[in-house]
Amino acid sequence: MIKLGESGKNAKKRIQCRITGRVQMVMFRDFTCRKARKLRLTGTVQNERDGSVRVVAEGEEDQLQKLIGLLHRGSVLSRVDDVEVEWLPATGEFLHFRIVFPGKEGK
Repeated sequence: MIKLGESGKNAKKRIQCRITGRVQMVMFRDFTCRKARKLRLTGTVQNERDGSVRVVAEGEEDQLQKLIGLLHRGSVLSRVDDVEVEWLPATGEFLHFRIVFPGKEGK
């Protein structure tokens, strides 16, 4: 069995995304959480005060790429105008994927 090193395609990575458009009050966080869990990713999704949604996710690069594609599509009622993506090294700080609600902290 060949294991890929940290620079390999299946190495754990992290994305931080800002999604704009009609993405609040349209089940976008729930959509994102369900899709991320199905892809076995960890992280968070939360609404921002400016009307955007923030996603932080960690996992294998190919699964993160799939999530990015889903974020561009969005939930049935949403309209996604833009998805900004920043790639970073994984930190391993999350145990699972969850929705962060206003005023709630923690991992």
